[in-house]
Amino acid sequence: VQLQASGGGVVQRGESLRLSCAASGFTLAYYAIGWFRQAPGREREWVSCISSADDYTYYAASVKGRFTISRENRENTGYLHMSNLKPDDTAVYYCAATPDGRNSCPNLPEWNYWGQGTLVTVSS
Repeated sequence: VQLQASGGGVVQRGESLRLSCAASGFTLAYYAIGWFRQAPGREREWVSCISSADDYTYYAASVKGRFTISRENRENTGYLHMSNLKPDDTAVYYCAATPDGRNSCPNLPEWNYWGQGTLVTVSS
């Protein structure tokens, strides 16, 4: 069972990136997908998630309107499209997956599977 996050890089303010979260060993369609980030010297924070049942999406206030989470079940992959990036978005981004049942994914107490993280650096 593995999650592989990729797509990070160095971009300038206002540019876009798409992060990918590829799952292997399990069917990602049956799991909620979450994205988290950790900036240098700061605690890890939740960014966004998408439910398993109805693909309902949720966003942190700091990224709402700029980031879009999605999944492509045929590819067993989740995505986080980030636009209008700001220097404050600089962080290591992690994807995670967990069964969500009837719970909305921002309220899930734990996430079972984690990717290794991909670094996003936004220069000003």
